[in-house]
Order: sequence, then structure tokens, then C-alpha cells
Amino acid sequence: MAAVTGGPATATDEVRAAGGVVWRATDDGVQVCLVHRPRYGDWTVPKGKLEPGEHPLVAAVREVAEESDVRAVPQVRLPTARYLVDGRPKVVDYWSMRAVATGGFEAGTEVDEVGWFDVDDAARRVSYPHDAEVLAAFAALPSATGTVLVLRHARAGRRATWSGPDSARPLDPAGWARAVALAPLVAAVRPERLLSASARRCVQTLDPAAARLDLPIEVTGDLDEPAPGQVPEECVLAAAARLAELGAGGVSAAVCSQGKVIPGALERLAGAPGDFGTPKGGGWLLAFAAGRLLAADPV
Repeated sequence: MAAVTGGPATATDEVRAAGGVVWRATDDGVQVCLVHRPRYGDWTVPKGKLEPGEHPLVAAVREVAEESDVRAVPQVRLPTARYLVDGRPKVVDYWSMRAVATGGFEAGTEVDEVGWFDVDDAARRVSYPHDAEVLAAFAALPSATGTVLVLRHARAGRRATWSGPDSARPLDPAGWARAVALAPLVAAVRPERLLSASARRCVQTLDPAAARLDLPIEVTGDLDEPAPGQVPEECVLAAAARLAELGAGGVSAAVCSQGKVIPGALERLAGAPGDFGTPKGGGWLLAFAAGRLLAADPV
């Protein structure tokens, strides 16, 4: 029997996997995607093992596409499933995902059928209790309308050792390496827009993703830290308003901002205090419903 929890996995002997509850809207409501695996004779939520060094969110999007031939935008983190496979603990991270495109699925040895079902039917059809529990968690969510990936810029050396304007301080080698590593994560949310604070280190953090996606970076002062003499709350409100605007637009976006702005903006959107401290090169996956913040999950 699987246990479903939300905590992170740390054991080195764990089998790590990721997947998603992929949904689409129909005239009759919402349908979710299941796959049939002939090897096991089961119906399950699409998922698969992480590749070495792969971020779970990137793996989830990739595995959904490989198993179901559905391209999807991740939205809300769902409960993590833990169970044993051949005596080894397996940990599967899940996200809800909005289907945005499908290809020409061809049956194979791993998956021979893809089906779309209403949530109740899917919960009855799946072969494992942990899948039913993840579907139940999805069913309890409001329908997400927008996804925004918020990143804090990567490392840019020490301010004290930079002789030029702070806004011109560039990424250091470790920061560039992190920016390159972030590009697959940015691509996984299938952004239609990339936005950055005006500081060079913020723009540079998105540069590898922009090249990969062939998207321009829109530079906006709404995401900037306070300038000398500026009231910090003004910057927090401006950043929160910009994030809310993106979330209400029904599209996916990725933005890069700064450490003195992100925590306050997320608290403002959440409507309550929270631990939104963000390390350099870290970030949050935000999901919005009807213009309101539905979930903020660290990535």
C-alpha cells in the first residue's frame, strides 16, 4: 500500500520518478489522461524515472510527453507518492498539468493506449491506490488559469568587489553555470513570455533559456529592487501586481527578479506571511486561479 505525502526525498537508494495529472477542458467538464502499459496490464498516471541530475519537474514534463505524446504546462505540485518496488523505496513527484498540444501517438511496448477520462472514472480505472490518491488531490483543486515561474538571479560575485554600477554587475562563472542549468527548467513551463528586472545579472540568468526557446527577454522595472531613497514597499507592490497580471492572463511566463523583492511580492500575493526566502538561482512555480494565487511551490 502506498503512502502519499508531500515531503522531499533524500535517501540515496530511492528510485526517483516524476509525472503528472494532465488535464484538458471539454464541454462536459475536465478530463485527465491515463496510460495503459502492456507489460504490467495496468492503467496509471503517466510518469517515469529521472535521468541523472535531472530536476523532477523537468522529468515530469518529459515523461508525460514521452508516454502520452501530450505537451503540457505544469501548474500545482501534488502529493508525493512513496512505495516499494522490488524491495526498494520509490518516490514519485507529481504536478497537475494543463495539456496544450498532442502529437500522433503510436502504440509501443511501454505504452499501448492513451485514454482521457473524467476524474471520477479515472480514479476507478487506475490500478494503484497511490494514483487514485493523487487524482483525488487534483480533483480538490480549483482550475488553474495561469503559470508563472519566478527565479532569483544566479550568483554575480560580491557587490563590494565590483567597481561599476550595481545594476551592471554580471554573473560570475558559477552564476553562468547555474543559468545554463536553469534553462531546461524554464523550458519545462513552456513560457510564452520571459520578463526580467533591469539588473544585468537578472537578464543574464534568463539568457540561456531565451536562446533555447528563441524568445525575447522583456526588461521591466516592475521587478527591480528598491533604488536608493525608494520606499521598498513600492517595489514589492509593483512586482506583485506584475506577477498577478501575468497569472491572470491565462498564459505561462517566466520572470527573473531579485532577493529584496521576491519574498515580499509572494507574501502579498498569498495574502499571508510565509517563508518565501529564495536562494540565488532558486525560484518558485506559481499557479493562479481566477486571478488569485493558488499555489507557490519551490523549484
